[in-house]
Amino acid sequence: MAGHSKWANIKHRKGAQDKKRAKEFTRAIKEITVAIKENNQNGDPDSNPTLRNAIQNAKGVNMPKDTIERAIKKASGTDADSYEQLTFEGYGPNGIAFFIECTTDNSNRTIASIRSIFSKNGGSLGTNGSLEFLFGRKGVFTLDKTKIKRDFEMLQLELIEGGAESFENHEEVFVVYTQFTDFGKMSQHLEELNIETKNAELQRIPLNTIELPVDQARKILNLIEKFEEDDDVQNVFHTLEFTEELEFALNDEEE
Repeated sequence: MAGHSKWANIKHRKGAQDKKRAKEFTRAIKEITVAIKENNQNGDPDSNPTLRNAIQNAKGVNMPKDTIERAIKKASGTDADSYEQLTFEGYGPNGIAFFIECTTDNSNRTIASIRSIFSKNGGSLGTNGSLEFLFGRKGVFTLDKTKIKRDFEMLQLELIEGGAESFENHEEVFVVYTQFTDFGKMSQHLEELNIETKNAELQRIPLNTIELPVDQARKILNLIEKFEEDDDVQNVFHTLEFTEELEFALNDEEE
């Protein structure tokens, strides 16, 4: 997971300046809406753990409390938006595989948009299921280190009891990985430990990554950005190895 972890780390450090808040809010509202719809219009977080997780993720992107409450109220009503979840698989330049998760109210628009982004950036859209084997599905829990009042060695032992299989200790966040089937177990375990998550989601982690020269890697990062700018895209997973050389190059751009 080395390439993934470096990419995750720099995204956490650069996320606030690189992503528009409106986009983050749109994703969070969609997650809340889907969580309520998939649980029989249950807008009560006490009895809907999926909604509880969605609310915590919304807080993680600093969504105001009143905005969250309005989203819950709307999603619980008869005029709630109707969303469909779609996935897309394809290749970018230089053999980099992509797995893209979308939440949309217009599947035709989303399909056309994803296909267009691939084709305009040297990639190609594949058939569903063609690249899924390149990724392993994991539960990923991101914890804000400033809010953890525990010794980290003790914390790891406590989290292993909840199903944690690996950890990453970054500058600002502590990341916990679980098996796909242990996502709910870990969510409940963190609640019992009274530990709030900055973000909790199921991610598709590449089983193998590809290193590219910086100039070629930049094209992949540009393609990732194009996908993430699309309002229907919730998550973009890929097999690019985030090397130290690439990280240094991006850090130089910031300075």
